[in-house]
Amino acid sequence: MALAIFDLDNTLLAGDSDYLWGVFLSEQGVVDRDHYERENQRFYAAYEAGTLDIHEWLRFSLRPLRDTEPERLYRLRERFMREKIEPLIPAASVDLIRRHRDAGDIAMIITATNSFITRPIAERLGVEHLLATEPEMAGGRFTGEVVGTPTFREGKVERLEAWLRETGHDLRDSTFYSDSHNDLPLLERVAHPVAVDPDETLARIARERGWPLLRLHP
Repeated sequence: MALAIFDLDNTLLAGDSDYLWGVFLSEQGVVDRDHYERENQRFYAAYEAGTLDIHEWLRFSLRPLRDTEPERLYRLRERFMREKIEPLIPAASVDLIRRHRDAGDIAMIITATNSFITRPIAERLGVEHLLATEPEMAGGRFTGEVVGTPTFREGKVERLEAWLRETGHDLRDSTFYSDSHNDLPLLERVAHPVAVDPDETLARIARERGWPLLRLHP
């Protein structure tokens, strides 16, 4: 069985769940609105430019998980799914996943966004396998730290290779869908790289290398 691997934010979703979670928290008064939105935008601009320090970002983005009671976090996440995520799920993304599953492929989402945010999204999309940045928990609470390697840039390759060793699967006839030039390390490893609604840099590289360009977002 071939692997069909999907980036999540701005690929399967017509938006960025990590960024929007910060916006949502500021709207709900969980974090200081002005400060959080200013920093959120600064980090997002660095991501788009390919200069993001993932560890600095994670220290910032995981702080609200650390500082908020778990029961409240789970209630907030349910509302976040309804209000922010559902409107960002294109029918074309659902159809693409379904086509791969019908063909007997193994569907996987691999994303730098943490698993607290992304696990229910993967479940909603019907994707069983998720590789995401893992926030640490101790005593039933998030610590604000990360377990293992963040799934960002080369970290996606590292985490995927570990999963392949554990499961016995391989990358023969594999496909990876992504919107971002930050995912070039993994796009260059799979058999079939596909640029989905790509950023300017990835669109240029895809055209130069003859990679397919796909539009999923309305």
